[in-house]
Formats: sequence, C-alpha cells, structure tokens
Amino acid sequence: MFHGCRKRLFGTLVIGAVLVLLPGVQVMADDIAGDLKVPAADETQLLTLVDGSTLVGKITQVGDSEITFETKMGEMTISINKIIEVKVISSEAMKDGKYWFPNPNRTRLFFGQTGRMLKKGEGYFSDTYLFFPGIAFGITDNITFGGGMSIFPGLDFDKQLFYFTPKLGVSTNENVSLAVGALIVRVPVDDDLDSDDPLFVGVAYGAATLGTDDRSFSVALGYGFVEDELADKPAVMLGCDYRLSRRTAFISENWIFPGVDDPLVSYGIRFFGEKLSVDLGFATVINEDAPFPGIPYLDFVWNF
Repeated sequence: MFHGCRKRLFGTLVIGAVLVLLPGVQVMADDIAGDLKVPAADETQLLTLVDGSTLVGKITQVGDSEITFETKMGEMTISINKIIEVKVISSEAMKDGKYWFPNPNRTRLFFGQTGRMLKKGEGYFSDTYLFFPGIAFGITDNITFGGGMSIFPGLDFDKQLFYFTPKLGVSTNENVSLAVGALIVRVPVDDDLDSDDPLFVGVAYGAATLGTDDRSFSVALGYGFVEDELADKPAVMLGCDYRLSRRTAFISENWIFPGVDDPLVSYGIRFFGEKLSVDLGFATVINEDAPFPGIPYLDFVWNF
C-alpha cells in the first residue's frame, strides 16, 4: 500500500513539473522562432541545441514546429523547441570545414589584462593555482568589474587576501582596443603591529591591444601603489597571444619592473573550448642563474 502511494505521489510530482516547465519551453520556442530564417547564399549558421551541442550549416526550410537544416553530412529535421540559439558566423570562422569558435578568454593573458573588454552581460569565473578564485562581469560594453579572494587552508576569513579589478575601456576599431583599470588588493595586517587596519596595495594601469582575437599584441603601463603612495615609475607589460589551432593558443606575458635588472617572462599554451579555457605555462626571469623552464603556472577560466 505504501509503495502504491509513493508511486502515485511520484507521478503527481512528474505531472506537476511538466505543467510548470511546458510554458517555459513554449516561450523559448516562440523567442527563437523569430531568428529562424533561410540565410543568404554566402552565410553560414550556427545552431545551439538544448543539450549543449552545436551544428554548423544552413537552414533550408522553416516550418511551424520544425526546420530543415543542411550540414556537410546532409539534411536533417530539427524540432524548433530543441533550439536555444541561432547565429550567423563569418566565413573567417570556418577553416577546413570546421567552425573556429572565438577565443573565450580574450580580455586577459595569464595574469595581466589586455585592452579588450567583456560585453554587457558577459562574465567569467577564474581560478589561479586553485587558491585564488575570482569573478568578473561586464556591466556595460565599456565597464567591467571583478574581484576575488584567496582561500588558503588554515587561515581565518579576515586573514585572507581580497582583491578588486575595475576596468574601463573602448574599441577604436575592430583591431584596436584601449582600457584603463586597477588591481586593488586588501592585505591583512599582522596582529603584532599597532594598527589593525588592512593595507590596500595594487597597481593602476593602462593597456592597449592591437590585432584580432586570434593574433594580437598587448602593451600596458602600470603604476604600483601602497595606500595613497604612487610609484614614481611604471612597470611595463608586453604580451601576445597567437592561436595555433582550433583549441590551442600560445600566450606570452612579460614584465619590466622599475629598478629591477632582470625582466620577468612567462610563456605557455592555452587550451580552450567555447566556454572553458585552461592555461599551462612557466614564469622565469632573464638571468643566467634562473632555472629552466621556470615556475609552473596554472589557471582556468569558465565563461558565462
């Protein structure tokens, strides 16, 4: 008897969930229907389906509840309620018959920022060395705000590092992007000192990026600061990213610090998909005594 009641309860919950979700599915289908159309002869379309998969090709026919979609493997019929996005992609994004999705981590190199900005509503979650998670979000096309903290085991919450990364930027054209911003770090003060107030240190910078999403060069000038004291001379960052394949790119980020003879250089490979990227690299100084290949660097970024 109890088993029968449980089955009826489960069935009731399933039916209720279906009734709740069906209107949402219908709204989604109605929203996407306006974007479904047969493209021009020289255009290619990208469909994103509810299961997360993508299809590259062309819509050849649009019906009331389904479309006909042509790929290099042939034509197929797809229900409209299974489509969550359709967009036209440029011919430059198609190479050897494959879609080269955009670099998902174009606004940063390893640690340093490029001159590019997140679009309004775009964001990402990052984690460096596992102990430094952070998040950034595009408030507008020209304003990005981010922040994060350290998560060192054994340290109290108020003893962790906290950081903030405001950024303002513009694109003068498709291949030139300019930005200014800051990295502001809240550093806890040791209990043995007279003051319990934390220190705020960081760097204020300006950055410029030249080139495309697949091949670009970035330069930045950054002035370090401690509280309200600003450094007399800036540090200089020179960096580049060069796409090697559909899912990999070479990244290099290099710093020249005022008063320091040996520049800091870093290099490595970025592995990425449409939303997730992982950076594996090395950092070292240009010095005959410096170890090769350098200190390992690891981070990952998930875009949303």
